Amino acid sequence: MRVLQVGHHQIRKYGNIRVSWTQKLFFGLIRNGHCVQPFSDRDVAAFEAPLGIRELGKGASNKRLLQTANSFEPDVVIVGHSDIITNDTLISIRKQFPNVVIIGANCDPLFVPDNVAKIAHRCEVVDAMFVSSGDKELEQFQGKRARLYHMPNPIDSSVETFDVTELAEFEQDLVFCSKATDNSTRAQFVNYLKENLSSDVRFATPGNFGQPGVWGRDYDHLLAKSKMGLNLNRQEGFHWYSSDRMVQLVGNGLLTFTHASAEFDTLFPEETLVYFDTEKELLDLVEEFNRDDNKRIKWAKKAREYFHQEMNSTLYAQYILEAGLQEKYTHPYIWATPV
Repeated sequence: MRVLQVGHHQIRKYGNIRVSWTQKLFFGLIRNGHCVQPFSDRDVAAFEAPLGIRELGKGASNKRLLQTANSFEPDVVIVGHSDIITNDTLISIRKQFPNVVIIGANCDPLFVPDNVAKIAHRCEVVDAMFVSSGDKELEQFQGKRARLYHMPNPIDSSVETFDVTELAEFEQDLVFCSKATDNSTRAQFVNYLKENLSSDVRFATPGNFGQPGVWGRDYDHLLAKSKMGLNLNRQEGFHWYSSDRMVQLVGNGLLTFTHASAEFDTLFPEETLVYFDTEKELLDLVEEFNRDDNKRIKWAKKAREYFHQEMNSTLYAQYILEAGLQEKYTHPYIWATPV
């Protein structure tokens, strides 16, 4: 199948990229045997704009996408976080290729009002919309053109390559990476741990407390030397929602703590993720698993194996196409519930 994948492919990062679901989707589509043409709308806008000012290249980026579609003749168009691309451009592609299936995908949180508006707007023209929040959160988008589906953040075996459950020595016992500066819920949890953890728990917090963040290979190297990780979102309580931080931690073998309110216990097996509700509960659990290496390794290894088996980018890409094209599922995807 010929797939035109529109998203932020981070070309101008020149290798120093954040871990990207767009990239993982690309890998998964290729592994499934599809001919994939990537189109990075933000990068094209900057390349085409006077003086490289991206805002001045939005119109040109839309024109280049139409040119790409005309040259490539896609069967499917997948549009990710591509705010530059207008609905009118997608309508033009459909007019050019009446049989094309246009799929939207969004991995940003629904507690951000602007993102809710973006999803609703895109649902007016795409045939299917995939959102990383669970099906309980998607009813608000019903009544438009798009069919609605939950999708997870995927693991990729070529990206999440470490298995720290095999290590005996670490530089950090617990890690939480963030770039948030707001007074969010997760900031309260991190501050509480900083103030109350035992002195023997080495807690690394890049991007917090005035520390610089880590990206690219620096981020990879940090995870490769860490025992456990916190999966904290800016806001909690959204069904099956997590940032992609969760799969990055689990996929590399770090024991992962995540808030119970997302109800991931209904999706994943027991003794994989560690769930908490309160700051004190999280503190006690971190201390417990830090003392008990056998228990930590057992849970982290089980989680890593399960995520790589059932949450990988090959299945992820396969699911998006099968659901988007309304084909019979060829795998019992653990997250595939009807909306």
